[in-house]
Amino acid sequence: MRQGTRHADDVITEDTTVEDATAELGTALRNGPFHVALRAAITARGLPLQRVQHHLWRYGVKVGVTSLSYWQQGARRPQRPESLRAVRALEEILQLPDESLIRLLSQDDERVGTQRPAGRSYRSLVEASGALEQLLTELEAPLDGGLHTIGLHERVRIGTRRELLTREAHHIVRAHRDGIDRFVAVHHGDPGCAPDGMSVHALENCRTGRIRRHHDTGVLVAELLFDTRLRAGDTFLFRYAVEDGTAGVSREYVRGFGVAGGQYALQVRFDDGSLPVRCHRFAQHSAAAPRSGRQDLPVSARHRSVHLVEPRLRPGILGIGWDWE
Repeated sequence: MRQGTRHADDVITEDTTVEDATAELGTALRNGPFHVALRAAITARGLPLQRVQHHLWRYGVKVGVTSLSYWQQGARRPQRPESLRAVRALEEILQLPDESLIRLLSQDDERVGTQRPAGRSYRSLVEASGALEQLLTELEAPLDGGLHTIGLHERVRIGTRRELLTREAHHIVRAHRDGIDRFVAVHHGDPGCAPDGMSVHALENCRTGRIRRHHDTGVLVAELLFDTRLRAGDTFLFRYAVEDGTAGVSREYVRGFGVAGGQYALQVRFDDGSLPVRCHRFAQHSAAAPRSGRQDLPVSARHRSVHLVEPRLRPGILGIGWDWE
């Protein structure tokens, strides 16, 4: 029976044996949660986190040791497409059944669902992230598009049926490498939406290119092509809009940010015949985390709109929710 040795980033400790961890792994893979199964799998294989990171690099996936440590502690959960790629690679590296860790991520959402306000579930966001990765691959678009957000102003319009009717985005960006000539826009419709009924319009300083849709998750991605190639340090402004209106009653608009950036402003305008009784802003560290920072927002009866402004973006999720009568 081999005793583990202590290491700053090693999950094996002096009082935890590999055999014990192997037994724990079987239970954790059946019952979860995700972080317990991940920790047990790493321990059962006797791998320090630096070695796990090295193996991931060999799969073409870059994940920091700190992120791996947070995942196995349950302090954070993988949610971005690159992170979900890492989870699937971990299943092979740790010799686990296919989709075993991905399945546990979805099961965890069911466990915490009663603690989360109504909205998109973690399961739906995980599925959408996987679909987004697939669509970006089809467009040969890297996760890092080479652009840094200086400012983003979004205007969402809610229609007469209380549906998400349109979304317009005004981007101010700076290139951080040479040769950038496009931006890939992502739209995730409300539950029940029909991507085939959506359309994308280039409004200023861009033109539409290829468009891809994923019907099961309601994800649409579209190329917005620039008429110039940006050099590192160049700034650029462009606007586009997505016409949706294909889903039922909308109750919130959320936006996820993978990296820190500049200013973000979101304005939601309601149809004359459909004004909500109350609105609020909220934030989430990740899709799996509970919502925090709830703040009531006054609705302008005259302009029938509500807004939020975030002076400095941080990774995570921001949104506005509203209640109908």
